[in-house]
Amino acid sequence: MSLSENTRPVAIVTGASRGFGRAVTAALLDRGWTVIGDARRVAELESTARELNSTRLIALPGDVTDASHRDALVATASEAGPLRLLVNNASRLGPSPQPVLADYPASELWAVYDTNVLAPLALIQAALPALIEHAGVIVNLTSDAAIEPYPGWGGYGSSKAALDQLSAVLAAELTAVPVYAFDPGDMRTEMHQAAFPGADISDRAEPEVVVPALLRLLDTRPTAGRYRASDLVGVLS
Repeated sequence: MSLSENTRPVAIVTGASRGFGRAVTAALLDRGWTVIGDARRVAELESTARELNSTRLIALPGDVTDASHRDALVATASEAGPLRLLVNNASRLGPSPQPVLADYPASELWAVYDTNVLAPLALIQAALPALIEHAGVIVNLTSDAAIEPYPGWGGYGSSKAALDQLSAVLAAELTAVPVYAFDPGDMRTEMHQAAFPGADISDRAEPEVVVPALLRLLDTRPTAGRYRASDLVGVLS
């Protein structure tokens, strides 16, 4: 028996037009979820919606750093059904090639932190009442650059380190909603290519290969914390 439209679980996935966000969106749709997906690039999001070809994908173009857009995401999700998942996937790399911290433009660093730290927290705050009501889950996408001091990754890496700490504190403060920082590892995405301009990244995993690790995290709901996709099988078995 299929779920009726108003009882299907609903997810908000930011940065849903490409890369890992698109792969997560496709997987959730396959599982019967309704997905509210956003992206800054309108044409790309519309193209993704056409390709995925599901009436349960509600494409909402916009920038997560915009408060009115965040409000629209939560309102749309609440109208669609019970909000049970928020995936803060949208991220900003910063300039490409990435500058060393000694030369990092302040305006660019602010934009990175605005997208990677402040916006995810603001969206969590807006969505939290619905997530609590429907026993939802929060997933914040992080990176190994948050814990490893890679030269040239000071802007992006420090923003993800801040997101890690934000996730950890939220996990300690919230009892009703598990909060996970999920590190997917290196993937063959546009952002990863921008981090290594001109390099061959064909050895990196396709985003679709990583999605099952995230799905298992959602299915098993282990103790809130930071999880790497590469370790999930061992951690959750």
